[in-house]
Amino acid sequence: MGEICLEGKYVLVTGAAGFIGAALVERMLLSTDNIHVIGVDNLNHYYDPGLKQYRLNRITERTREGGSDWKFIKGDISDKNFILELFEIYSFSLVVNLAAQAGVRYSLINPDVYIETNITGFYNILEACRKAEENGKGVEHLVYASSSSVYGENKKIPFGTYDKVDKPVSLYAATKKTNELLAHTYSKLYDIPTTGLRFFTVYGPAGRPDMAYFNFTEKLLQRKTIEIFNYGQCKRDFTYIDDIVDGVMLVSVKAPGRELGEDSLPIPPYKIYNIGNGKPENLLDFVNILQEELISVGILSKEYNFEKHKKLVAMQPGDVPITYADVTELYQDFGYRPRTSLRTGIHNFAVWYKEYFK
Repeated sequence: MGEICLEGKYVLVTGAAGFIGAALVERMLLSTDNIHVIGVDNLNHYYDPGLKQYRLNRITERTREGGSDWKFIKGDISDKNFILELFEIYSFSLVVNLAAQAGVRYSLINPDVYIETNITGFYNILEACRKAEENGKGVEHLVYASSSSVYGENKKIPFGTYDKVDKPVSLYAATKKTNELLAHTYSKLYDIPTTGLRFFTVYGPAGRPDMAYFNFTEKLLQRKTIEIFNYGQCKRDFTYIDDIVDGVMLVSVKAPGRELGEDSLPIPPYKIYNIGNGKPENLLDFVNILQEELISVGILSKEYNFEKHKKLVAMQPGDVPITYADVTELYQDFGYRPRTSLRTGIHNFAVWYKEYFK
């Protein structure tokens, strides 16, 4: 693998106002001297733009503390001219593409935006990397977000990166698999080092409101009923945001190496990794912990009747009964080990939620 020193380098992070993107930018700015981070986001209304602005404000405050260089540019990766002009202005050593239309359920009602952002947008990033290489300003590493959703109907547990993933059960999953195929093609044809990261159910403070733990909290506060799918038999490999950022940071500074295969032809500098906790949790257990932590920080009263506000329902289209990451390869290559327990992570979210909505 090729080591990358980010000190003094320019880094592009797309989706910089998003949950993972903002947390990653913060970490980069605080942990690397003299780094220049350019953040891009279209600040769309898929969920409250106020939360996205909150994350950006927090980055700005942390930047003042650390002294590194940070610039935010509002723009859409599906706008090819915008992306190409950005790459002409800056010589990026590292590109982390986290901009995407997320959510399995939303893809059922608004498929167009998934094609525009997740496929066309990612293609634009790849093309910009290709042109930069042609102009002598080659990107040392392109890291991009894939998803555990690509495993679809896979019956083998835990999910491994060498498993066959050709049966997606949602448009969102299909777009993420498309990203992986496109990345492999550009790595093969243009020798661009790419690494795809299959994220597993990321949660934590300042997370996405459409995620179950966030949505459950809002409904419980409003005395509404929360629906638990697959009659409570769903399992998710919940991964705390800090552990996710640990993994992204480790991967980003080590690009896949350029080498020759047994046939003396170049092997594409291309890798895929799972980033998960490696320990799936039953959704009912997750809800119980969430309830307990919401009480412990004073968001809900001790007398709250949880049973009255829970409903077990059937699986919904696009969902899968279990996600379970095999992170062996990430551990072998980078020493990655998640360190945050589910209770600690949920507690941190509850503390943040109370403060943010006070």
